Amino acid sequence: MRILYSIGMCCYQAGIKTASLFGHIKAKQMKNGWRMVWPELEKLQLQKNDVAWFHASSLGEFEQARPVIEAFRKDHEGWKIVVTFFSPSGYEVRKNYPLADYTCYLPIDTAANARKFVKMVNPKKVFFVKYDFWFNYMREIKKCGAEMVIFSTIFRDNQYFFKWYGGWFLRQLKGFDHMFVQNEQSVTLLQNHGIERCSIAGDTRFDRVSDITKAAKRFPEIERFIGDSTVLMAGSSWEPDEENLYRYADKRQDSFKLIVAPHMIHEEHLTKIESLFGKERCVRYTQLTEQDSNKQILIIDTMGMLAAMYRYATVAYIGGGFGQGIHNILEALTFGKPVVFGPRYQKFKEARDIIEQGGGKSYTQKEELDSILDTWLADATEYQKASAICTHYVESNIGATKKILKCSC
Repeated sequence: MRILYSIGMCCYQAGIKTASLFGHIKAKQMKNGWRMVWPELEKLQLQKNDVAWFHASSLGEFEQARPVIEAFRKDHEGWKIVVTFFSPSGYEVRKNYPLADYTCYLPIDTAANARKFVKMVNPKKVFFVKYDFWFNYMREIKKCGAEMVIFSTIFRDNQYFFKWYGGWFLRQLKGFDHMFVQNEQSVTLLQNHGIERCSIAGDTRFDRVSDITKAAKRFPEIERFIGDSTVLMAGSSWEPDEENLYRYADKRQDSFKLIVAPHMIHEEHLTKIESLFGKERCVRYTQLTEQDSNKQILIIDTMGMLAAMYRYATVAYIGGGFGQGIHNILEALTFGKPVVFGPRYQKFKEARDIIEQGGGKSYTQKEELDSILDTWLADATEYQKASAICTHYVESNIGATKKILKCSC
């Protein structure tokens, strides 16, 4: 099976390189990134240092790794930290992360790449995040004697590890010194398959959003725009979300503001939002002046503001539920904001949890959305109850970072 796996990795690598020749932007970024790894590692001479290596597949996984990296840096003066990404959506955003001594794309998991990379980095501790399992790398890490853990992961019985053909993959998990998972079901599943070095630590994203809340920036110009109005904050919205939000905002004639932070902020999409809601009712954040306080719709046309802006919401609408799945709800929950989203949320534990507890709701039809929002925006008792649930949910899940580092460092 290892040979077949390695052949598959070689084919995948060839596919990325071929796609880059035909102008595929992400494939080109990955190919160029791989090419830079070896000469840069040669210059760094990391073998002479104590090295901790953190691998995150993409940006979301990096945000889970971030509180662990920051706590590790604080407690391990003199260590070098290497951060690797698989996806351009992570690397291109965080390639200049200041707490890392070196950040790069992880070369494809061929046997040769794994041997070369592990030898040049020579890590003492390796941290994988959530779901990225690279079996040639894992093998080389164990051969070099480094401690290897994975955290914030969830296991389900329909994963390939637990299928009739998954025996080889399951055995590779035994190479981890410890697996920090999010729930009891994952522990039970692993232990039932002979993996004992596992425990519940929770999800480090709760630690991350807690840190964001404490350091959240204020936006005086947005506070002027809002005034005393009730605010519906739509984060990472897509067109189906925006169409349903338009129908709701259109019927509101009272002191009500809608802030839309779309997932895509290219000009075509921003213009479409303005056309949908009516340009006379809208203002873009980059064009906001004191004279625009009479307008109803604020469109956020810059990146990096959303997490801090949830503080201004009365209720938060989370986009993506009519596509591949909802976006991050924890940034809103940590401010105590009830959340509403579309029907595709089932693969997100926090979404299922908050619906069950009463701090979040999902809808399929526009009429359902109207009913949910009318209840929370008009009934103070129901709103305060939902808000308290959201705050308690986040606070009760903080602490995964301490558990991970206490056990592994």
